[in-house]
Amino acid sequence: MTDESPKEEILVNVTPSEVRAALLENGVLQEVFIERVERRGIISNIYKGRVSRVLPGMQAAFIDIGLDRTAFLHASDIASPAHAENSDEVPNIRELLRDGDEVMVQVVKDPLGNKGARLTTYITLPSRYLVLLPRSNTVGVSARIEEDEERDRLRSIVENLLEEQGLSSGAIVRTMAEGASAEAIAADLKYTLKLWEVVQQRCRGSSVKKMVHEDLSLPLRSLRDLVSADVERILVDSEDVFEAMQEFAKTFIPDAEPMLELYSRRRPIFDLHGIEDEIRKSLDRNIPLKSGGYLIFDQTEAMTTVDVNTGGYVGHRNLEETIYRTNLEAAVAIARQLRLRNLGGIIIIDFIDMDEIDHRENVLQVLEQSLSRDHARHQITPVSPLGLVEMTRKRTRESLQHVLGEDCPGCNGRGFVMTAETVCFEIFREIIRQSRQFDFEEAMVLAHQDVIDLLLDEQAGSLAELAEQTGKSLKLQTESLYLQDQFDVILM
Repeated sequence: MTDESPKEEILVNVTPSEVRAALLENGVLQEVFIERVERRGIISNIYKGRVSRVLPGMQAAFIDIGLDRTAFLHASDIASPAHAENSDEVPNIRELLRDGDEVMVQVVKDPLGNKGARLTTYITLPSRYLVLLPRSNTVGVSARIEEDEERDRLRSIVENLLEEQGLSSGAIVRTMAEGASAEAIAADLKYTLKLWEVVQQRCRGSSVKKMVHEDLSLPLRSLRDLVSADVERILVDSEDVFEAMQEFAKTFIPDAEPMLELYSRRRPIFDLHGIEDEIRKSLDRNIPLKSGGYLIFDQTEAMTTVDVNTGGYVGHRNLEETIYRTNLEAAVAIARQLRLRNLGGIIIIDFIDMDEIDHRENVLQVLEQSLSRDHARHQITPVSPLGLVEMTRKRTRESLQHVLGEDCPGCNGRGFVMTAETVCFEIFREIIRQSRQFDFEEAMVLAHQDVIDLLLDEQAGSLAELAEQTGKSLKLQTESLYLQDQFDVILM
């Protein structure tokens, strides 16, 4: 690993129904963001909602904000004088909300699968350098700003500005604020305070179950959230979006304006650096490593598991060294794949067992270093007694697989289909069942080509036995539209 910061670029691809943004480091795709007109995310949007049901047993409430599914609000996410931020005690939900109450809420997690959106009443309003916390009194500094002197400087600037305004609000100083002047931070705070006034006015004048503030579109969010000192250029392939980003940068992020370039070449912008191919590969279960090893990703509702295998890598010294080198390479690849696939929640990594303690510690260190530039908050635990690495990664939006794919209609999301041999035996049982219930002379079996081939070859003797046993004539017909585990028995 090197301490030198990688050079980054952002590519924005715009079509009438979809906008995509890609973040690259040294020409390698690290993250991709997709926003579709019909399925635009709602994270950071603010709504005036109504409490539809309080659940004392869960210390939570369901809030109707006008979406298909009611959203979820936990008592710990409700701002109230009784719930101090540094207190571990959460007030009883009945003391905070009642059925029918109107409440201003912000979405912190998009609806995922069958779950509704996750809400909070601790409103956050991000800008270039700050995140305003109007219902909090905490002033924090991004953990990515490592120098104590700079952290103290920024904290002091923000605390003084809030005190001058006579506000009890809080704020988080973002990574981009490192090195920023007090004047620039003051301008940022002024903008967010004005925005908070507008949001409150809209909420007072709005009917319930309505959105009162919408977060920026993906191209503008990319400018606000992804641009750092390491970004060298931002390529945009739409003139209209390019002009909108220019105007936004000119007003809020002057340093980013020179980075913007309009991409007008004939070659599609996501063909640069093989981005389209990388996106397709990120949907595969198996990810090959350069050494010959490979990773297996299995994503479930509860967690994601990652298995590391040596594959064809045999190394040049001994088994322990081979395993160690494979695990080091895997740690870097896993960190990138977690970002690219946007995998969140609980993640279990099964590295190949290592005997030497130093090797285990080095692999964990490489994994941590590789995730250091990840925008999502994560936590890694030491190797468990079973040799597994357990970690969590904050999940806010749907994974890339859920955005781009759906469950296979053939196997209903199981990830496998029955073998042709198994289907043959299913057919035999069905014919016997039908022969005992109905009076017929002939039965036609419709099935996949592989199943028919097996019935005519290895299972031909069993099929003849079955015809003799039931006293029925059996015919076979290939059905080209059937999947391997689909079949029908037609009585004639």
